[in-house]
Amino acid sequence: MSQPVTYLAAFLCGGALCLIGQVLIDRTGLTPARILVVYVVAGVVLGGLGLYRPLVELCGAGATVPLTGFGYNLARGVARGIAERGFLGILLGGVTAAAGGIAAAVFFGYLAALLFKAKPKP
Repeated sequence: MSQPVTYLAAFLCGGALCLIGQVLIDRTGLTPARILVVYVVAGVVLGGLGLYRPLVELCGAGATVPLTGFGYNLARGVARGIAERGFLGILLGGVTAAAGGIAAAVFFGYLAALLFKAKPKP
């Protein structure tokens, strides 16, 4: 696939996931926090069933960056952990698969807190 087509697929996939989330916020009584949980669980379930991988291969970052991608990453890590460590992999696989992303989020969040002064909302 050519680079512009890859970018377009990532944009459309990520945009569609965001659109679905916005429609759920606007049209249902679900809170944003519950929608986030639904997205992560959907990523785990679709990843566990092997249905999310084709979307990742087609859309790249458009499928891996949103919360469904985080759930997919957890499911993939658990599957890898079970293959490597057996039953203990159920507990460790998801954590080790997501450790890099979580560490980066904590680090950059801390860096932003050091660089910028937060102001309370009026």
